[in-house]
Amino acid sequence: MTLSMISQILLWVLVLGLSVTVAALARQIGVLHERIAPVGALATGRGPEVGDPVPRIAGRLLEGGALDIGEPLGAEARLRLLLFVSSACPICKKLIPLAKAFAKSERVDVIFVGDAEPAEQRQFVAKQGLEGFPFVNGPDVGMTFRVERLPYAVLVDQAGKVAAKGLVNSREHLESLVTAHETGFSSIQDYLAARTPAAAAE
Repeated sequence: MTLSMISQILLWVLVLGLSVTVAALARQIGVLHERIAPVGALATGRGPEVGDPVPRIAGRLLEGGALDIGEPLGAEARLRLLLFVSSACPICKKLIPLAKAFAKSERVDVIFVGDAEPAEQRQFVAKQGLEGFPFVNGPDVGMTFRVERLPYAVLVDQAGKVAAKGLVNSREHLESLVTAHETGFSSIQDYLAARTPAAAAE
């Protein structure tokens, strides 16, 4: 047996070994993918809880006037999403285009909320293309919901109650708020926790 033949045999052994390793890794990744559930918006325990009426707040609109945040909207109205953002928050800037697309596809009214000098806020609105959306500017709404980190979202239902809330940084997080509301759970984490015993029983 020549040196060339030995080299070829060793090469094929290595190729087969590598193939087995890749197949094993692919299988393990598939198992992990099935076990890890999607994470929804991170719910926090501060401020009005899910199911509580939203306190009536006359939010000051950036362009003048007021918007009654806790006003019951009626059964035929759309859900409201209060999205707390800031020009100093890089994640907010990435989330805003996703939130605008989400509002259109999910038929949700998005109200942006901030707390900064009006001139700074108007510049932020212009850069982010938010002219067609209500923008509440002032500390009142954020203090009511005890917002400490951004971006933060609160979903308000037609009766003026908190439907879901939490920290958000992706479209999936925004969708999880609607999912939590539609399934009757306070958060997507509660929904997943309730599914685990049911899945185990099956």
